[in-house]
Amino acid sequence: MTDAPYHAKICNGPASGYALWREASDGVRLRIGLWPLDGATDTVLIYTGRTEYIEKYAHVAADLHAAGYAVATVDWRGQGLSDQLIDEPLRGHVGTFQDYQKDAQTLIGTMAQQGMPPAKALLGHSMGGCIALRSIIDGLPVKGALFSAPMWGILMSPTLRPAAWVLSRAADLFGVGSTLTPGTNARSFILNQPFKNNTLTRDPEMWKLMGDQIRAVPGLELGGPSLHWLREALLECNAIMNAPVPTLPALTFLGDNERIVDASAVHTKMASWSSGRLRMVENAEHEVFMDNPTIRATLTKEAVAFLDAL
Repeated sequence: MTDAPYHAKICNGPASGYALWREASDGVRLRIGLWPLDGATDTVLIYTGRTEYIEKYAHVAADLHAAGYAVATVDWRGQGLSDQLIDEPLRGHVGTFQDYQKDAQTLIGTMAQQGMPPAKALLGHSMGGCIALRSIIDGLPVKGALFSAPMWGILMSPTLRPAAWVLSRAADLFGVGSTLTPGTNARSFILNQPFKNNTLTRDPEMWKLMGDQIRAVPGLELGGPSLHWLREALLECNAIMNAPVPTLPALTFLGDNERIVDASAVHTKMASWSSGRLRMVENAEHEVFMDNPTIRATLTKEAVAFLDAL
């Protein structure tokens, strides 16, 4: 275990933050991010979304610190500063979605080795919400789950969905699964699209911060996913939607202007989650914890009340 870069200057996180290099069980090198807190008895795991990285959630870690929780996260394989899996470093890729569970187990093992308290709950955003639900289904010993726009389905038109299945399957069959998914950008859309009408946040300061972070540390940039990633994501979304609903408490935040994940899948899953609640956020986009300060403060207060009640 060796020290990894943690770019404190590009984020507003707790002063205790640091990062470590760890190898997953299959040898993939991962960057683990930890924000310990003296006196904390519980840790909250943050499962970030596709294209995301440790520093992006430093302000969320600071809010959880203020509520008495230690925090830990990981750069998933293929993104952030963890090992890239194909020769195209700006393309999102994974072998299978189950591989992300190896990363999650590495995160939990690192927490224990660093003397941090056990995980009480997790917060899963977008792709991280998909990975988080799989962790819970597979028996992760947490008391509750927070979700933010979880990727339990990928938003696409009914006419495009069959084509996505066929094209992604054909790409694997012909050995070109690393090809960029059509309709996605080879570079980060944060750097190549204007703030106006973006699908992530209504807050110009958060939009600027995300762009500034990538410009300051170019290795954090990630573009669109590979066709193989798309197929694996479609398969995993189907699997978790058909799996039995967990019994632990859950609170899910979803913007009512969601335009990235399939909101109908979130509504369907939460409607059958007897110990869960869906909290709609008026006019919000995909990243509710990257919204304006008023919304962030309101949602943080609700999230902390949920965590405290577990």
